[in-house]
Amino acid sequence: MNLIEDEFHKIKELGIQVHTFNIDATNPIKIEEALSKITTFLKESKIKVMIHSIAKGNLKPLLNENEDTLKPEDFQHTIHAMGISLYSWTQALLKKRMLAEDARIIAFTSEGSSKSWEGYAAVSAAKATLESIVRSMALEFAPLGVKVNGIQAGTTDTKAFQMIPNSSVLKEQAKARNPFNRLTTPEDVANAVYLLTLDEAKWITGTILKVDGGESLR
Repeated sequence: MNLIEDEFHKIKELGIQVHTFNIDATNPIKIEEALSKITTFLKESKIKVMIHSIAKGNLKPLLNENEDTLKPEDFQHTIHAMGISLYSWTQALLKKRMLAEDARIIAFTSEGSSKSWEGYAAVSAAKATLESIVRSMALEFAPLGVKVNGIQAGTTDTKAFQMIPNSSVLKEQAKARNPFNRLTTPEDVANAVYLLTLDEAKWITGTILKVDGGESLR
């Protein structure tokens, strides 16, 4: 919390309003409470950009004699948190008429949506679900002017990534696969998010944009 609060403070020093809510982003009641609070300071304004990034899932193996393995409810919780909740938030915003015309919705997926890694089965299923929802939302929300896209970032050495079983091995493999011989950085991903919010990107929707420096080419 100290690290993120420091970042919030830096943004505030630029004269920008920052409102934060430390809540369970998958809880429908908490979503409703947060949006009600947001309307009080939005007033007549609308939300132009929504970024969905939830790392809440199970990283258990499917088969292991010595450890706990994935249960059906583990899949359900992970798929809901990392996939379906994208629609939950968007639906709630639409019901309250809080989205601006030409709003941009951006979600984060991974190469694991189409590749198999040990211990990643539940998250892999969630990311595949997320990508399907991105495409469907892009299609059905187009009449409202809403654009929906996903970003498939390359291997990025974050705390969430480090929780994946054998992450150190995946990290080295990613470097070897990448034509630039380095991992993706948070700044690489942030730049892509920024690009998708520009007016010049208003004709891009339903796309899974790879931001990996060519890592997935091999």
